[in-house]
Amino acid sequence: MTNNSKETERAELHKTIWRIANDLRGSVDGWDFKSYVLGMLFYRFISENLTSYLNEQERRAGNADFDYARLSDPDAEFGRAETVTEKGFYILPSELFANVRQRARQDANLNETLARIFANIEGSAVGADSENDIKGLFDDLDVNSGKLGPTVAKRNEKLVKLLDAIGDLPLSNGSFSRNTIDLFGDAYEYLMQMYASTAGKSGGEFYTPQEVSELLARLTVVGKSEVNKVYDPACGSGSLLLKFAKVLGPDKVRQGFFGQEVNLTTYNLCRINMFLHDINYEMFDIAHGDTLIDPKHWDDEPFEAIVSNPPYSIKWDGDANPLLINDPRFAPAGVLAPKSKADLAFTMHILSWLAVNGTAAIVEFPGVLYRGGAEAKIRKYLIDNNYVDAVIQLPPDLFFGTTIATCIIVLKKSKFDNATLFIDASSEFTRSGNKNKLTEAHQQKILDAYTVRKDSDHFARLVENGAIAENGYNIAVSSYVEQEDTREAVDIKALNAEIARIVSRQAELRTAIDAIVADLEGGA
Repeated sequence: MTNNSKETERAELHKTIWRIANDLRGSVDGWDFKSYVLGMLFYRFISENLTSYLNEQERRAGNADFDYARLSDPDAEFGRAETVTEKGFYILPSELFANVRQRARQDANLNETLARIFANIEGSAVGADSENDIKGLFDDLDVNSGKLGPTVAKRNEKLVKLLDAIGDLPLSNGSFSRNTIDLFGDAYEYLMQMYASTAGKSGGEFYTPQEVSELLARLTVVGKSEVNKVYDPACGSGSLLLKFAKVLGPDKVRQGFFGQEVNLTTYNLCRINMFLHDINYEMFDIAHGDTLIDPKHWDDEPFEAIVSNPPYSIKWDGDANPLLINDPRFAPAGVLAPKSKADLAFTMHILSWLAVNGTAAIVEFPGVLYRGGAEAKIRKYLIDNNYVDAVIQLPPDLFFGTTIATCIIVLKKSKFDNATLFIDASSEFTRSGNKNKLTEAHQQKILDAYTVRKDSDHFARLVENGAIAENGYNIAVSSYVEQEDTREAVDIKALNAEIARIVSRQAELRTAIDAIVADLEGGA
């Protein structure tokens, strides 16, 4: 199949998915309904993934006709312990998505059936190494919610439709190949992007557009074919972390994917996203909580690759919390980020957990580049210690929920020069729908400039850190990269001559008109 027909097929599938998602929700707000569509997609995925895994094991052992989905529950129990060790969870045959779907229309207590099954899947991991990765994954798929309908019968009617719609999606063709896994992961990402784009501000906060995620990942692995582990301290739905599996390959992130997320629903979405991209439970560690006040991965740092799009200029404890100024993550700068603007607190946290040979790429609110006060002191610390590798100005209107032009700060602890590279990519976009988009070519142009690290007229400039100090530690790209003057050059002499000609011609016409008027009056 050619790339073009593959893309057409993918676009058709996406259209179908979005149409179904909208048909299903009825009068429920799309943002509220996403947990049902995404949760049911996850339930189908893990059911098919587990069935495929167990069938393959048995067939390898010589049992050619084995089909786990047709096994009785008592017969299936013998494989539970070993499967939980391998996959992190267990689903009995009667509780698999396909089997539940088959009986759904005749099940007057479908809501109770599903609630029990979801509890059993989560319960299968209790006491196992995977317990924290599975626990609470179905919390947002509330089968008894009034959002699904006013009565149990109405809710069950909606649940049947949900099972059928998700079950009908052409994501697997009987086999569970790499392509199937990619289709599920891709469908999940697509749905999250669509929910984010239609939810306005609330959605934009948890989802980074795929092409920005890809640029961040690619910036952090320039010159590398593998990394020890990747980390995002404000990981949202996990799309930034998962880009490393695409950019490098899943087996090239040796010790796995680490992240922390403060919003409980989004934290659940992130863990589901890991499973849907076939990242096994022992290869990811996603934690719930406030990274700035209560970071969960002290024992795992340092990280060779860190990417993040933290929330812009949010409030945090800052100097109201006396413990923070002595926190090893923030103490080196000698000052804390302002209470009303946590941006550089995230930056300091990231720098602290970055490996000596690592790279971090962080999407930042533009104000952090030039605001005064404590933020200027933190920039002084970063520049004087030569930690800022590059500052990249992005175009406006890339993100959901905001039109501002953000920037990327790239941090490194081991640099070969004592300078900072500034890249002005503010014009590198294509308008797509109601948003701007970084195409593959735009990304490549930025990466090429970042890699060669040389001056390029109106696009990139390498500036000695001493010059940045003289400029008051302002690191706004526009202070160093001169924008191209696209105004048309005007020849003043030629313009004056043209004006003189027009004035003289005007005088001639006036004289002629006066003569005509006099003639007419004389004739009258």
